Amino acid sequence: MDSMNAIFVNKRDGSSEEVSFDKVLRRIKSLSITLDVNPHLIAQKICNQIYDGVSTTELDILGGEICAGMITTHPDYQILAARITMSNLEKNTSPSFSETIQILYDNKDYHGVKSSLISQELYDLVQIHKTKLNSVIKHKRDGNIGYFGLKTLERSYLFKVGGKIVERPQYMFMRVALGIHGENIKDAIKTYDSMSEKYFIHATPTLFNAGTKRPQLSSCFLLSMKDDSIGGIYETLKDCALISKWAGGIGLHVHNVRGKNSLIRGTNGISNGLVPMLRVFNNTARYVDQGGNKRNGSIAIYLEPWHSDIEDFLDLRKNHGNEEERARDLFFAMWISDLFMERVKADGDWTLMCPDECPGLADCYGNDFKELYCRYEKEGRGKKTIKAQTLWKHIIESQIETGNPYILFKDSCNKKSNQQNLGTIKSSNLCCEIIEYSNSEETAVCNLASVGLPRYIIKGENGNEFDYNKLGEMVKQIVRNLNKVIDVTYYPIPETKKSNTRHRPIGIGVQGLADVFAMLKIGFDTPEAKEVNIKIFETIYYYSLETSMEISKKREKPMRKYKEICETLISIMDGDEKNALILEKEQLEKELLPIREELDRDKFLGSYSSFEGSPVSQGILQFDMWGVEPNKDMKSKWVKLVKDIKKFGIRNSLLVAPMPTASTSQILSNNECFEPYTSNIYIRRTLAGEFIVINEHLVRDLLKLGLWNQELKDKIIYYDGSVQQIDEIPDNIKVIYKTVWEMSQKVLIDMAADRGAFICQSQSLNLFIARPDVAKLSSMHFYSWNKGLKTGIYYLRSRSVAKAQQVTIDPGMEKKEETILACKLNDPDCLACGS
Repeated sequence: MDSMNAIFVNKRDGSSEEVSFDKVLRRIKSLSITLDVNPHLIAQKICNQIYDGVSTTELDILGGEICAGMITTHPDYQILAARITMSNLEKNTSPSFSETIQILYDNKDYHGVKSSLISQELYDLVQIHKTKLNSVIKHKRDGNIGYFGLKTLERSYLFKVGGKIVERPQYMFMRVALGIHGENIKDAIKTYDSMSEKYFIHATPTLFNAGTKRPQLSSCFLLSMKDDSIGGIYETLKDCALISKWAGGIGLHVHNVRGKNSLIRGTNGISNGLVPMLRVFNNTARYVDQGGNKRNGSIAIYLEPWHSDIEDFLDLRKNHGNEEERARDLFFAMWISDLFMERVKADGDWTLMCPDECPGLADCYGNDFKELYCRYEKEGRGKKTIKAQTLWKHIIESQIETGNPYILFKDSCNKKSNQQNLGTIKSSNLCCEIIEYSNSEETAVCNLASVGLPRYIIKGENGNEFDYNKLGEMVKQIVRNLNKVIDVTYYPIPETKKSNTRHRPIGIGVQGLADVFAMLKIGFDTPEAKEVNIKIFETIYYYSLETSMEISKKREKPMRKYKEICETLISIMDGDEKNALILEKEQLEKELLPIREELDRDKFLGSYSSFEGSPVSQGILQFDMWGVEPNKDMKSKWVKLVKDIKKFGIRNSLLVAPMPTASTSQILSNNECFEPYTSNIYIRRTLAGEFIVINEHLVRDLLKLGLWNQELKDKIIYYDGSVQQIDEIPDNIKVIYKTVWEMSQKVLIDMAADRGAFICQSQSLNLFIARPDVAKLSSMHFYSWNKGLKTGIYYLRSRSVAKAQQVTIDPGMEKKEETILACKLNDPDCLACGS
């Protein structure tokens, strides 16, 4: 090549080299072993975009993007995209875990001042055990992470120094494991192995902050408004800011804040109500991001429908109207009583009240609430009376326009809670799966992890099977991990530590349920799926309770010894005996981390401090509260477990809480939580742009049948990811890959109720109606309420009527008439809800 026209590439060592097609091709071929891809085509596309002075890193990024753009041709292109991306990351980072920890420890800020990104404890630990830790890192496992999972990790999770990524995924998993287990290297390695093999993953705040100087590992915080006063409101605002700073999502209940035009006795003034106050919280959510632009601060506001400001509250997220009456960066949720639903059903009246003039309504539920509310009505203490259906319609219209408010059923949340002995629960969290008690002195907290369900599919004699024994084994590990998280996490405000150490709730969720059904070759809405759904969640609930009981049992004897030492030290004189006891006490304190409330009792010393009086202490489990019998095969195990719990207690008040898994499911390449596929074709967004991705399970099934080709791909794109109207696709494949828009929402609600009997918190249940209207939504919500759900709905998902023009497909295709399963209140035989 003429040197005047030669194109040079800048290498990582600072030298430059003339571009060679053959060298690019060799690199692509070396990464394409076992893959059904075209290395020549990829190399050609890369070379077509090369410019003089391009770096080898930029070439790898380009190669990954080119392969990602070809994923719809064959799923193996995503594997190659991931291999190129990971190869690039490996070349730009240290091959040693301990070296990487040193780099993070030696970090300097842009003023040149040392600013370690990790804690002293983690650094010291790695220095002591670096030979062992370096040897157990399995670099090959980074190859199990998909392209979009790697891009998610690179964007937000892997630690950077000077803007450059220095961590690898395996190093992140080890950092998190050591951050949780500290000096217990054996358990840290066990956790590392399980996470790196995709059996489970800890929640985003844990991945962000484990091993750092401020290890805030908790996901969810449930706050009460401190007081209906300027001091109380701004103290709560400060708490929200501090929690948001450390990556916590917030649920805040404001039932006790007086309504508009109510008297302020201190100043003899009139209150402006909730809206101006919530706008202040809105601006705080905008201002405080979570740990340096990692994700936005998020606050969900909970309100009961009797509050006098409810109508203004429902308009806060609307896209039109007076800007002074909007707070679009907050999320909103209804905390709905059975009485309100009964009034709507009966077309009765509904009285709006001010909590200052009608106190106590938020502090009770069930018959107690009904009696108090009806008494206030008879006494004429309400602000305004409207038809219950008018308010109900307002709620639903707001959902249709904005997807909010969430709906949770106050009475189900309280009657089916193992924390009901603490008091009335007044809200959920940001994502509607955490149901915990909070008040002005205790801010509820939850620490989360999710099970990667597809990892438990194994080859059996008759095809794929689900390994429930392995699931149970991993659940036990998750419970022990999350108990350690409670002990080591940084608490942003004192009220969080008080609550979390007293009640010790945890939340185990799932991801990839739809993938499991696809791998088992069963449809989401089939009887077989119903059975697997129940069995998975019964397994999770059983093994989480059993492990919590085992922790409590193991802790009982040393706690009793600790209590005896504390009592003895009060009366003993100074001397060698006292010094020996003090030393033993200190050793037990380090092991047990006891709190004062745990010592104020003679029984269940190993359990969480508020265990006595809870339903589980009386042998009442979640499925008992639902009136459901457990699986016959598990009956004897449940009987024995209840007996053990009544004898030894449990360490955690709550255990199971299927969360949305939005980010972590991308890392593990699973479909979100327990949801069906929303489409068999979707857009993945990276900094480089948008990529079309087709359901990998579907493509591989069609490849096996010899059906996958450009024409079929075009048809799936044309039908917006649906396969139901494509004649050449067999019926059994259509059953497996039915999207959520093509199944009755009754199925989703029924499955939520089925698993709900084994979920002691709640679940982030999205519902999907393509073209929602008041009648359809009302019917759906009543069906959820009648089924006994705690969370009626997280987000309402609908579809745009107007579709973007598909420019990559044959314009001659015509769509068949699309059938939308939805329901109307006046149709008693409605298939979608049957209510």
